Amino acid sequence: MEPDGSSGLTAGGEFVPNIDSVKATIRAYYGANSAGIANKVSSPYISELAGIEARTLAALPEVDPAAHKALVFDADDTTLWTYDMEDNDMHFNFDPVKQANDWVFPMRFPATPGMPDFVAAAEAKGYSIFGITGRRFVQEAATIGNLEKVGYTAFNADNFYTKWDGPDSNKPSYVSCVAACTTVEYKAYTRKHIEDDLGYDIVLNIGDQWSDLQGGYADATLKLPNPTYYLPSPNLPGVSEPELTPRTEFTMRPDGSSGLTAGGEGIPNMDSAKSTVRAYYNATSAGISNKVSSPYISEVAGIEADNTNRLVNQCQREIRAGEQPAVVFDADDTTLWNYDMEDNAMHFNFDPALQDVWVQGRLFPAVPGMVDLVNKVGDAGCTIVGLTGRREPQRAATIQNLADVGYQYFTPENYYTKWASGATPPPAIYDGTPCYPTGNCSTIQYKSAVRAYVESQGYDIIANFGDQFSDLIGGHADRTVKVPNPTYYLP
Repeated sequence: MEPDGSSGLTAGGEFVPNIDSVKATIRAYYGANSAGIANKVSSPYISELAGIEARTLAALPEVDPAAHKALVFDADDTTLWTYDMEDNDMHFNFDPVKQANDWVFPMRFPATPGMPDFVAAAEAKGYSIFGITGRRFVQEAATIGNLEKVGYTAFNADNFYTKWDGPDSNKPSYVSCVAACTTVEYKAYTRKHIEDDLGYDIVLNIGDQWSDLQGGYADATLKLPNPTYYLPSPNLPGVSEPELTPRTEFTMRPDGSSGLTAGGEGIPNMDSAKSTVRAYYNATSAGISNKVSSPYISEVAGIEADNTNRLVNQCQREIRAGEQPAVVFDADDTTLWNYDMEDNAMHFNFDPALQDVWVQGRLFPAVPGMVDLVNKVGDAGCTIVGLTGRREPQRAATIQNLADVGYQYFTPENYYTKWASGATPPPAIYDGTPCYPTGNCSTIQYKSAVRAYVESQGYDIIANFGDQFSDLIGGHADRTVKVPNPTYYLP
């Protein structure tokens, strides 16, 4: 995964990081609960930071304070910890007004684990301490106050730099910018000011973003892990630092458990994952997918081309032989396309009430090209069966939405939705299954039981289409067809 998301143009849907799996991986790393609150005592993140801090301190020799050796620290997720704001409060969708009003000015951030002791120990070894943050000057007093509140004693108005308020014409004279001032220009030239104008030697520059570290003017850099957001910035003109770039290869388990062992730099970054998904769907920054051309549309077209004629021929052969062939289709992101709801409306945070607005309003377009496949298969004599995780109260609207966008063969008698919440599953289908009569059926149990029931009625399910693996697992189909969907994960 390229950090700018460009790998979404070429990777193919099954190689685009799934948003839900990325969230689960990040939460495992921070020991966070499902509400997005990080464990403040023990987590892989805390353990990794503790190791980084201990090794770095051990490598820092004691120095004479008169030698003017200095360490520079970023603020957010270097000295102040923003995880609960990013996940619990903002749901990984940054809101600068909420950040300022609800967190910065009330000084609500806890310290980055172990960092107050690290800063104090470095100061005790004779190093001068400086802070450089991308926060604006209007937030400087609150930021220094927050640092003091959580145990830092080294930061003050003289050694802590915030970015100027307003336009770049307000910048200090020691900052040089080619055009609009970038993060790297601001931070690098501030470090240059500390070294050249104030007479310090910055022996170590510490930050959680690569843009905190690029641009030089420090003897060494220290990257702290942070997969919750990504703040890129071009390097200084003519400066190449290939070592200060994000990792691009990851191994991620769908349930997020790799966050327990991968280390922070081995976890896909949330912002980069979103950018990759949007590139794959050729979506705007507002989360509206391109309905005409995208890597997603091209890949789905290839899947449809591989299956349409094959299924049509098989349908016709079995009809001639007196059999009853059927093809099963899921709804969301198999026949009806959810992308704009998931990204633009929900910002990749599923809201069942908002989903119901879309369902009852019949707002979903067709999955690109799928209407043609379904109608051709229906024309060839196969019975078209719908099987969705949507609930019974959404059944009529779902069938009508399918008809609205051009599907001709989904009928009430062959369309299966899950029973209403709290209701008992229909005994004709589920009696004898492990989840009957409690109704606590997993997606796989529910869908597999329906397919078994369809077969018991004399049908031969020659193919089962779905965008989730849980749509396909459980047998009772001659073959399965996976439609790509990295926008959510339903195990």
